[in-house]
Amino acid sequence: MTSTIESRLKELGIELPVAAAPAANYVPFAQTGKLLLTSGQLPLSGGKLIHTGLLGAQLAVADGQEAARACAINILAQAKAALGDLDKIARIVKITVFVASTPNFTEQHLVANGASDLLVAVLGDAGRHARSAVGTAALPLNAPVEVEAIIEVR
Repeated sequence: MTSTIESRLKELGIELPVAAAPAANYVPFAQTGKLLLTSGQLPLSGGKLIHTGLLGAQLAVADGQEAARACAINILAQAKAALGDLDKIARIVKITVFVASTPNFTEQHLVANGASDLLVAVLGDAGRHARSAVGTAALPLNAPVEVEAIIEVR
């Protein structure tokens, strides 16, 4: 039986990828009690970054939003790998969005909307969350965005 969340993904034309394996000495997710924490997810699609570079230099806000959206899709892929069924997600508690950007770029919050909007579109009110959007000098593999999540599970 297809989950309600998976049905919503299908309606939105989103196919979850296989959850990315860790690239170093860490786990892609950890669960403690009713909380599932994901490691930072990069904007990978088909095993490749969809964008590289810095916001405010090589990339515009719309590119960053697209990257943040891809990160959120990868968070859901990790949640499915961890839980087996996305309907076990009670809610997204918080996401942290890291934005590789130039020192004068101040629209990290707008970039983060790409992830936030995707999570709300897929999960409805359960996708509304607390959030931090942080500018940083660089991210792994020259990714423009990395997103991690804290998810409450049923």
